[in-house]
Amino acid sequence: MSGFLASLDPRRVQWGASWYAMHSRILRTKPVESMLEGTGGTTAHGTKLAQVLTTVDLISLGVGSCVGTGMYVVSGLVAKEMAGPGVIVSFIIAAVASILSGVCYAEFGVRVPKTTGSAYTYSYVTVGEFVAFFIGWNLILEYLIGTAAGASALSSMFDSLANHTFSRWMVNSVGTLNGLGKGEESYPDLLALVIAVIVTIIVSLGVKNSVGFNNVLNVLNLAVWVFIMIAGLFFVNGKYWAEGQFLPHGWSGVLQGAATCFYAFIGFDIIATTGEEAKNPNTSIPYAITASLVICLTAYVSVSMILTLMVPYYAIDTESPLMEMFVVHGFYAAKFIVAIGSVAGLTVSLLGSLFPMPRVIYAMAGDGLLFRFLAHVSSYTETPVVACIVSGFLAALLSLLVSLRDLIEMMSIGTLLAYTLVSVCVLLLRYQPESDIDGFVKFLSEEHTKKKEGILGDSEKEVCSPVSEGEEFSGPATNPCGAKNLPSLGDNEMLIGKSDKSTYNVNHPNYGTVDMTTGIEADESENIYLIKLKKLIGPRYYTMRIRLGLPGKMDRPTAATGHTVTICVLLLFILMFIFCSFIIFGSDYISEKSWWAILLVVLMVLLISALVFVILQQPENPKKLPYMAPCLPFVPAFAMLVNIYLMLKLSTITWIRFAVWCFVGKQLPWEP
Repeated sequence: MSGFLASLDPRRVQWGASWYAMHSRILRTKPVESMLEGTGGTTAHGTKLAQVLTTVDLISLGVGSCVGTGMYVVSGLVAKEMAGPGVIVSFIIAAVASILSGVCYAEFGVRVPKTTGSAYTYSYVTVGEFVAFFIGWNLILEYLIGTAAGASALSSMFDSLANHTFSRWMVNSVGTLNGLGKGEESYPDLLALVIAVIVTIIVSLGVKNSVGFNNVLNVLNLAVWVFIMIAGLFFVNGKYWAEGQFLPHGWSGVLQGAATCFYAFIGFDIIATTGEEAKNPNTSIPYAITASLVICLTAYVSVSMILTLMVPYYAIDTESPLMEMFVVHGFYAAKFIVAIGSVAGLTVSLLGSLFPMPRVIYAMAGDGLLFRFLAHVSSYTETPVVACIVSGFLAALLSLLVSLRDLIEMMSIGTLLAYTLVSVCVLLLRYQPESDIDGFVKFLSEEHTKKKEGILGDSEKEVCSPVSEGEEFSGPATNPCGAKNLPSLGDNEMLIGKSDKSTYNVNHPNYGTVDMTTGIEADESENIYLIKLKKLIGPRYYTMRIRLGLPGKMDRPTAATGHTVTICVLLLFILMFIFCSFIIFGSDYISEKSWWAILLVVLMVLLISALVFVILQQPENPKKLPYMAPCLPFVPAFAMLVNIYLMLKLSTITWIRFAVWCFVGKQLPWEP
């Protein structure tokens, strides 16, 4: 005992070594070249995942995972309990914030192609291991709750079709239990458990089978959506939007509903987990994210309009709103047609939520942040079968015990947090010098490194040494121009002509630094928004840039400017959190126009604007990618603001559950 106490003596603790070990573990990043090695049949995880998904498949996955539960459940729930007909505005606000975050996800999908893990992998190669585990652990929560919510919604729909026979039988035979949330009583949903188990089996059978099943159900769901739009037009009544009924709970209800509506826009997050299984992730992921968000927004807004014009918002059935709205008008045949779409939509939504969860677990387990056995990939199905079984079992258990509303709110916080951190990562990455972006610019293979240290290293020495005019270059004829001692494409410099598109791919050492279509460096090809701004301002554009201290075309980020951006982003995150907290919890003082509250709001807005302007003054990294988030730093900064605000609008009990989940993840004995 005395020896143990002696070891705790502060004088005997090697503080320097301990701090270095902790600092290294928290901030160490994963080089991207380690994820680009999989040219054979295996990777660092073992058996390689099947690379079979096309852009259409990714769009189908994204739309299916969103539209099912979002259209058939969330629209009615938010309309009745939070926003009324203003649910339309709630969906639009949620979609805007999702699109802002979506473009950040799309850029990362191009920066780190052929990887799985979504925001987890993106943060691992950018910020460090600690943040990566935090995001990955909460992504698992997000998908776990999404799967359980889909199973619960599908069970409620079947119960509604059976005139609530199943729920009454369960209450009378088994009894009720208190949900893990606000104390409401519910019955153990055995049907939801069975549904979750069946879908788990489908996902475990292979990606081709899962995606084929998903595509068939999406076609059926699309046909039913068209029917709802046409049939619903015969029963609409404008009086349900009149006399102040459009916003019965005011803008506060609309914004609270927007936070819950985020559950309906997680499709692009799922798309980002399929990079290792997509045929061409560089183009498929950005296109699929954009198309999924547009399709989902169109579906939600149109369905919400029909729903709130057919039925008063206070009379909407929260469990099966689209089926019951036709029953109110006596159109009983439509109920069964919509039921077919509900089965298809909710099943594909459930499939879309369960599909990415094993892949995030697989990525984390392969990196040693979860138990290693979870990274096992079946050589027969080419799927992480152990992770599929474990995640399906946990989701089934959750759907058995927890009510649907609590599931939806818990899922929103995980989604919003992932969106916020991805926006932060993009904002940080675009302003760092190349030497500080670990993994993103170190695309050099071992052969290329040896070549640079050998042949090119000798050439560089020869350039610096005195050489007579008549001395001929005796090195290898690798330069297409025939010039003496000039670096080739391997030294990140183009000479004459365009790049060879057939060999200029993601594995090339200069991927991202040269425009693949023009053959010129990235800084010489201007952004379309910058060109429009020049035309608008005219000759005064360059004068304005100088007076505002904006960087020029040839300016490059340094370690100092990168550090400045890092400090500004950290302060921006903290200030936005304080600002949103005051807007939400101090809204009474603001509405009463208290002078100190107004002054505080104005001061925080000015500080936020000043930090964004300081970031704008720093030079961006010239690295050019097939897709990049536009309008930096405004798009990521605004995405951060909206996501933080919506997170703080969620209930207190949701934050408590979230904190418990994070604590559990920290305490479990994962393998090093």
